[in-house]
Amino acid sequence: MRFVWAVAAFVLAALLIGAGIAQRTVFYGPSTQSAEIPAAEGTAYTMVDGAVLTSLPGTQTLRVSSSDGVFVAYGRTADMRAWLSDQTYNEVSAGQDGVLNAAVIEPAVTAPADGQDAAGGEAATAPTTAEPRNPSGSDLWLAEYSDERAVSVPLQLPDSMSVLIASDGTKAAPTEASITWNVAQTTPWAGPLMLLGGIVLVAGIVLYILAIRHDRRSRGPRRKAPPPLPETQPIDLAVEPGAKGVISATPSRRSSRRPLLAIPLAVVGALVFTGCSPDAWPDLAPTPTPSQTAAIVDSADQQAPAVTEAQAQTILQRISTTVASADEARDVNLAATRLEGAALAERNTNYALRGALADEAALPPIPAEPTQIILPQAFDEWPRTVMAVVQKEGAQGPVSTIMFLTQADQWSEYKLSYIGDLLGSVEMPDLAPAYIGASQVPPESSFLTVAPDKLAETYADVLNNGKDSASIGLFDEQTDLFSQNVAANRQERRDKFNETGASTGTIEFAAQAGSQPPLALATLESGAIVAVSVNEVDTVRPNSGDVVIKLTDNPTVQALTGVSESATGVSSTFADQLFFYVPAQGSSEKIRLLGYTSNILEAKVL
Repeated sequence: MRFVWAVAAFVLAALLIGAGIAQRTVFYGPSTQSAEIPAAEGTAYTMVDGAVLTSLPGTQTLRVSSSDGVFVAYGRTADMRAWLSDQTYNEVSAGQDGVLNAAVIEPAVTAPADGQDAAGGEAATAPTTAEPRNPSGSDLWLAEYSDERAVSVPLQLPDSMSVLIASDGTKAAPTEASITWNVAQTTPWAGPLMLLGGIVLVAGIVLYILAIRHDRRSRGPRRKAPPPLPETQPIDLAVEPGAKGVISATPSRRSSRRPLLAIPLAVVGALVFTGCSPDAWPDLAPTPTPSQTAAIVDSADQQAPAVTEAQAQTILQRISTTVASADEARDVNLAATRLEGAALAERNTNYALRGALADEAALPPIPAEPTQIILPQAFDEWPRTVMAVVQKEGAQGPVSTIMFLTQADQWSEYKLSYIGDLLGSVEMPDLAPAYIGASQVPPESSFLTVAPDKLAETYADVLNNGKDSASIGLFDEQTDLFSQNVAANRQERRDKFNETGASTGTIEFAAQAGSQPPLALATLESGAIVAVSVNEVDTVRPNSGDVVIKLTDNPTVQALTGVSESATGVSSTFADQLFFYVPAQGSSEKIRLLGYTSNILEAKVL
């Protein structure tokens, strides 16, 4: 009977282990699943909707090949649709039963400006397609890849992201494209079945050994005990020295049953645990229960941030590289592709000075990394604004630079509008994280202590009148180092001028709001970080027609005006880019200066 139980255990173990192995081999599903991306003839762009990418679980691998070159990029679906809104393109979407559908999307329909035709009736509308453009290098893409023949990209994108496939914007989009999903196969019962089969196999081996042992003990008839031996004399076992022919006794052999039993156990352990990955076992870990946390902002009407942190880092790197090339070649047109406003005007003046003066230094390069703060505007339309704080190495150690970037429309690149160095002891207000973004404060907002479009004018009055300004009480004097430096510099220059020219001429200083519109992003305390421009104008005039203003001691003004003296006077304009924290209306806080930069803008003969 013991042999029967042992054989039954062997059979059951074989079934259990075989079932576990079958789950990992015969019944194991495919690890990948692929689908061809349908193409449309004559379209230069193919957009694969995010729903296609997430139609199956698992990571995605996109493969595209073409003899005309391949370009692949991914970004937010809304941004990609906006970029393609004036083009004819092929949109691939997910249909029922996993079927991929392709549809040609025509550009947006536009009407004449007056909305009427020549006869006075309603004008007929027709699609208008813009000139083809190369999608490479757009600031809307989170990442892009290109190759002359083929591109294979591993992806793991949410359904809010889409993929753009193109060649160069003029040629037809590649038609050989496919998506492969890495399907995660789990066999949670494979491990337990093989483990249970191993246990039953060990039990069968034990039963088999016990059955053999019992069989040997019970084999043949029992014999009677032999009669007792006769008594004998004791034998002297002492051996005399030198005796020969004595054989020493050998130690008895130990039983070898224990090692024989350990061998099956090792074999079973190797059989059960070899090749069993974690997906071959049930997941017994408890599912974490998410706890409610206080929301940073009300997300009911919250729009998506303009850029991600990685995207902002790429944009800053592109701006830094382009401006560095423009600085080296003194190419203002190249600089204009990534700069605007006062930042571009100062560069233009510097290029002119470097061309005229051999010892004129270039302006500091645009820093790109590492970024300390990224605050994008949460806005789905255009124009968009992004604030960045980047650390760079200065002459006396690391310096933090604050910048405002703007994007005019979906087809334009981000341009640097404002740039300045943060003060060493500045305390930044509480800001929303980059993945949420901040709202842009309108220029005429009445919810701040001073509206953004009035801030430059208000601060210019402080620079002009100092303690006598009616607005001096709005600003934190302890942090406003700029106005203190301006007042000290003006007094020093006035004293130096009066040493020789007090009776022959006059020097005047005036500050006024710059022409560049302000930019403002909200903080968590309902305040805002506001960037404005202020122009400081220094004017030197002679008192009479017999006096001339000599510029030999001022090569900068001489180079910009092209003259060495003037009988009518000379004015010099300095552009100040200023960054303030403006608290909300009714707050007990004062306006704090966060950072600034100042450079000469122009000089002219009156």
